[in-house]
Amino acid sequence: MSTTWSLVGIGLRQPHAQDLLRLRPPELGFLEVHSENFFADGGPALDVLDQMRALYPISLHGVGLSLGSASGVDAAHLDRLARLAARINPVRVSDHASFARVASAGPDQAGAVHASDLLPLAFTPASQDVLVANIQQVQDRLKRPILIENLSAYMAYQDDEIAEVDFLIQTCRRAGCQLLLDLNNLVVNGLNRARRATWQHTPGVEPDRAQALTKARAEALDFVWSIPAGMVGEIHLAGFRWAAPDRLIIDDHSQRIHPTVWDVYAQTLAHLDEVPTLIEWDVDLPPLAVLLDEARLAAQALAQHRGEAEHESID
Repeated sequence: MSTTWSLVGIGLRQPHAQDLLRLRPPELGFLEVHSENFFADGGPALDVLDQMRALYPISLHGVGLSLGSASGVDAAHLDRLARLAARINPVRVSDHASFARVASAGPDQAGAVHASDLLPLAFTPASQDVLVANIQQVQDRLKRPILIENLSAYMAYQDDEIAEVDFLIQTCRRAGCQLLLDLNNLVVNGLNRARRATWQHTPGVEPDRAQALTKARAEALDFVWSIPAGMVGEIHLAGFRWAAPDRLIIDDHSQRIHPTVWDVYAQTLAHLDEVPTLIEWDVDLPPLAVLLDEARLAAQALAQHRGEAEHESID
């Protein structure tokens, strides 16, 4: 299992920084940070990141590029990301296939309005053109390919023309980027679709949980099996919290990874082979040991896949 650990990382969060620097867990393959937290030109946060970079490869994961914005990419934001990438030399740079920035509706059209969330894109050719152009601009500035992440979305558009997985595959091919595949997002989206379907007949009533999980698993696997080999550069695993019967499930990264997500992960490895895998946990942070235990489970899944693949090659 030791060699598969090199493919598994955790998200670096400030409460765990000192423990990581003190313990230096040898089993971690990389750390991932939110890029925007380190845009300052100096200060203690950047100093800690420099120390971490001396111990582990760093992956930069952003939430603010607004790659799907028809207003274009914020030049100042991109400049800060480019400076950070030049300083850290990350193993990967990623952001979301979403938008959060629109042009100002004021009379002078100056400035921009920023949402406080990652908003989903319409899956249309026009939306894809915008996304591809913005990705290419970012890649030209960074002089490297990036990864785009599939979203946990709580709404959809009536003018959607393209299935989400086809939209992302076409985008990656056109832009020359890769996909950051968030498996928890796929399961959460499937569960919320099951809830909405139930509410249409009996508002506020919780669907049968086992049936909803089975359906969400099947939808997630359909998505995964549509992705060509080599297109996924990283996988995200996280936990979600069950919401009240009349609420949507939110992808809040507050729990251990659900067994259904682990099952989808094993099937994903069987289809896509070994892919660097990140454990995300952003809300109600547990002790570092809990994240390392989740990372251990991911390494075990990778080791099991590797063993099965070697066995098949021998046969």
